[in-house]
Amino acid sequence: MTERDYAQSAAGASVHTIDGIERQHQDKAGRLAVPTPRSAASRAALTVGVEEEFLLVDYRTRRVSPRAPLVLAALAGQIPGLQPEITQFQVETATPICHTMAEVRENLLDSREKLAVAARLLGLRLAATGTPVLGRAAPPPLTDSPRYQQMASEFGAVTDGLSICGCHVHVGIPGPEEGIRASNYLRPWLPVLLALSANSPFWEGRDTGYASWRYLVWARWPTAGPPPVFESADQYEHAVRSLMQVGAAMDRNMAYWDVRLSQRHPTIEMRVCDVAATADEAVLIAALTRAMVMTALDDTRPPLAMPQHLLRAAGWRAARDGLSGSCVNPVTGHTLPTPVLVRQLVGRVRPALEEAGDLNLVLDLLESLVAKGCGATRQRRAFARNGKLTDVVDLLTAQTAGADDLV
Repeated sequence: MTERDYAQSAAGASVHTIDGIERQHQDKAGRLAVPTPRSAASRAALTVGVEEEFLLVDYRTRRVSPRAPLVLAALAGQIPGLQPEITQFQVETATPICHTMAEVRENLLDSREKLAVAARLLGLRLAATGTPVLGRAAPPPLTDSPRYQQMASEFGAVTDGLSICGCHVHVGIPGPEEGIRASNYLRPWLPVLLALSANSPFWEGRDTGYASWRYLVWARWPTAGPPPVFESADQYEHAVRSLMQVGAAMDRNMAYWDVRLSQRHPTIEMRVCDVAATADEAVLIAALTRAMVMTALDDTRPPLAMPQHLLRAAGWRAARDGLSGSCVNPVTGHTLPTPVLVRQLVGRVRPALEEAGDLNLVLDLLESLVAKGCGATRQRRAFARNGKLTDVVDLLTAQTAGADDLV
């Protein structure tokens, strides 16, 4: 679908509401948007895994603390998937391959709890936030690695913004061509996922005016942002090689698109989101991402080829507003209240959610999130009570450890 086709299909779109969930039934040509069930072979491929990045803060001052090596040493061999991140302010976890959202949730809760306990014994706290609230984060102390030192040498002050934390969802795919189909399908909906996860309004002691400042900081990298529409896996590979040839990426792992083919696993990797404030919010993102990939594998129609300039603007708007504002509708190109657009997305992938047994889970988690606000909203609410950023950090560390929200 070309950009011209995109505009024409947006003008003819028809949206209906069923049980409070908006779903797209037909486009201008009368083609059904609800795809047929997939084969048993493709169902078996759709495993899921979640990577989370966390900040470490001093227990007393709540400022970021470069003591990740101590935490990693204390937990060596105790948390599968625990690894260093690019700065010494951070640690990263990765779930094993999971088949259900119950498995995902169990693994996320377990790793968060163990990390929080270990951090406390070392005079630290674990914080699931996209950006540091307090303390000097730039330039960050990089983890001792030749690769990271080369990145600093090649990209200079761009590396000053690396003290940021995201959530990456991997979904198993049968092969690269299916991954490209999934990438093209997810592409116009990436800003909606970002808005759901927005959890980084503060940076080094000030409110940035954005719900996801992490996304804007990350956008400085030359390969970051939404990917183009790819016609094939070969075209994708050519694009990656081109980035490397011009020096925008040192290697294949530095193709930092918001959704990409994983270089290490047979998965499609969704990378647009802030680290989720709670494990349940990470589960919500994971369930929606998997359902979108499932739907992509069913849907034989061309994807919505949202123009790149509009998609980048939609990402900026989602980063600014989060869940409480508006986002760009991929179908029409106009803004809608983000909760309305999220419900449209749920409607589009509802058959996949039902097939995976995730529909009620997603509806419950989404209702809770809309009611209490995204992570950025809750951070600001915590600050507004007493005007203290330490209260924000207290909220973050309590949520990360599994406590009920404090606001």
